[in-house]
Amino acid sequence: MSFSQALSGLKAASKNLSVIGNNIANSATYGFKTGTMAFADMFAGSKVGVGVRISNVVQNFNDGPTITTDRGLDVAISGNGFFRLEAENGTIFYARNGQFLLQPDRTITSMEGFKLTGYPVDNGVIQQGANPVPITIPEGILGAKQTTQGFMQVNLSSTSPVITAPFEPSKPDTYSWVTSTTVFDSLGNAHNMNLYFVKTADNSWEMYYQDGSVANSPVVPDPTPTVPPAPPAAGIPITFDTNGNITSINGSTPPDFTFDITTEPLNGAPSFTFSLDFAKSTQQNLSANSVSNNFQDGYAPGEFVGFQINDDGTIEGLYSNQQRQLLGQIILASFANPEGLQPEGNNVWSETRSSGQSRVGIANTGSLGLLVSGALESSNVDQGQELVNMIVAQRNYQANAQTIKTQDQILGTLVNLR
Repeated sequence: MSFSQALSGLKAASKNLSVIGNNIANSATYGFKTGTMAFADMFAGSKVGVGVRISNVVQNFNDGPTITTDRGLDVAISGNGFFRLEAENGTIFYARNGQFLLQPDRTITSMEGFKLTGYPVDNGVIQQGANPVPITIPEGILGAKQTTQGFMQVNLSSTSPVITAPFEPSKPDTYSWVTSTTVFDSLGNAHNMNLYFVKTADNSWEMYYQDGSVANSPVVPDPTPTVPPAPPAAGIPITFDTNGNITSINGSTPPDFTFDITTEPLNGAPSFTFSLDFAKSTQQNLSANSVSNNFQDGYAPGEFVGFQINDDGTIEGLYSNQQRQLLGQIILASFANPEGLQPEGNNVWSETRSSGQSRVGIANTGSLGLLVSGALESSNVDQGQELVNMIVAQRNYQANAQTIKTQDQILGTLVNLR
């Protein structure tokens, strides 16, 4: 019996050395998880054991150190969760290694060619809860967006003199100040809208606008006298209170300080109307009229120049017009028992009955961990501990070999009895 006990010990120690060697070999493998051999004793109907057997190889899913790479396609998971990958045949795998590649067909894959999956985008909105699909990075242009609304915060100097002469855009002495805002039509043409301000009395102003990108465009309201002669049309009225706060514009009172501006047709694009909000504009005694804030929601078309993976897993396309567009969102998968996952090699695991079914979601929700863009999770192998484990396994092997040697000596003594 001693021979079988020792042989089982030799086998177990050898397998343990294999596990330790595999850990050490993968100490530089990103996302690798340490394996530990679990042993169980064996009995055969008596209180004297008949040796040892290998019960399982338990994986340690604690986080490995996160290292910064500054590579756009590197993503680390901090905490619970796995990347969900799809093979060409539709098989689903799970990984902690966040080293990804961009393939010629614009899909994002692992180094082994498995496609990274996530939530798709529809009309710029992430479809959370939809069936996960392979993430692709399209290279098409981002079409123009026509301006629908704008915001401008100005300060009109209270020391500006009152203008009595009829307004004419070609005569600077008939208006107090001119500024402009750029808006975009449906084809992405820029319209430089000139805004003319005329102080008509204390705390009272009028405004005219003109599409400066179109030659000979009319001024609105039209200040030209009609025939038969009549007074010029008044501009859009703006009034302030004695504290310099705007009280009305074109008849609108708080909280609505917007009015509509219509552009002229340009390069095949029709005219369009957008609303301009002058809320928070003031009249204060500054040395000059000024614009402190100017925003509008349109933009020209742009060419694709790159993409960025954010820490929440969203992927944004970057375009030459300084705009961004959502392209998808990386999802994470969690399991009731990660130690029940089946290692498949190539830095991936597969789902088993023991692990339970995967539960998918986005990073930093529920039990799922964080994503760190431009970083990778290192192996969680502790080389110092593994070297100590190797010495212990070696001694176990030697001790079991010594058991065989001792049993052999005892048998030799019995054989030599006369």
